Amino acid sequence: MRPGLSTPLQGNPGRFERGIALILVLWVITLLTVIAGSFVYGARSTALVAGNLVSIAKARALADAGIHRGLYELVKPESDGERWKADGRTNLFSLDDAEIRLVMREESAKIDLNTAHDDLLRGLLLSAGQDEEQANQILDAIMDWRDSDDLARSQGAERDRYEAMGLPYIPANAPFLTVDELQRVIGVTPSLYRKLADALTVFSTLPGINSTLAPRQVLLALPNVTEEEVDAYLVQREEMLAAGQVPLSFPQATGFEAGAAAASQVYNLRSIAKASDGTQFVREAVAKLAQDPKQPFIILLWQEGRP
Repeated sequence: MRPGLSTPLQGNPGRFERGIALILVLWVITLLTVIAGSFVYGARSTALVAGNLVSIAKARALADAGIHRGLYELVKPESDGERWKADGRTNLFSLDDAEIRLVMREESAKIDLNTAHDDLLRGLLLSAGQDEEQANQILDAIMDWRDSDDLARSQGAERDRYEAMGLPYIPANAPFLTVDELQRVIGVTPSLYRKLADALTVFSTLPGINSTLAPRQVLLALPNVTEEEVDAYLVQREEMLAAGQVPLSFPQATGFEAGAAAASQVYNLRSIAKASDGTQFVREAVAKLAQDPKQPFIILLWQEGRP
């Protein structure tokens, strides 16, 4: 190398060091930017989650308020002309800029899972899309679940079959405590349960139904009825209710009619609240009216309802 010449590294070491420092600074800035971005994203996500929880809590409180409004109406004297009736029609009202839809119905309008005629339960299974063989198998399994012995019916299922299938439970050999318990019976799939649940109860304790209050799904469970007959009756019943008249019983319910006289004063209340921000919550309750003025009703069921 000739005198007076040098390489950049040898001739200007300070410039190289400044370059390294600049690269480190850029890396630190990039790292801090990533950390700050992650923090902002996390804070935003937390805020969104918190906001959703607040919205759901508000909608839940509004739905609960709907149930309590219904209970207030039910304990009013029947002579009160403004009293809301538990006839299955929707009562709509507003609260805190929210819309609340409340439906009240006597539990006698439903099919009791523990006491109903076999033909009603079989008819409900058939109306839910099961064929004759499937309906009979599930019906026998239901009966085996709720009876007190370990003797399986001809197409039913007792302890040995549940154990053979590796299920972590066996039949209760006792009455169903809730409708949800039906999901554990062999043959009752999740999709079938969803079709059955709204037509069933464990609180009426009646062998039949009150057809003047029964929903369409329950009326279709009656043997030898057609959809046309059910729909025509529902139109007639709605017209009578709108006119303030007491509906006539469904003629095809003869033999399965519990009638209004068998009413047990047990009511199903379903409250659907839609808050101002669009959040919805469904509350379902079953309450029994009592004669004690200090405790006018007893809550038998309190759960989040299906949409």
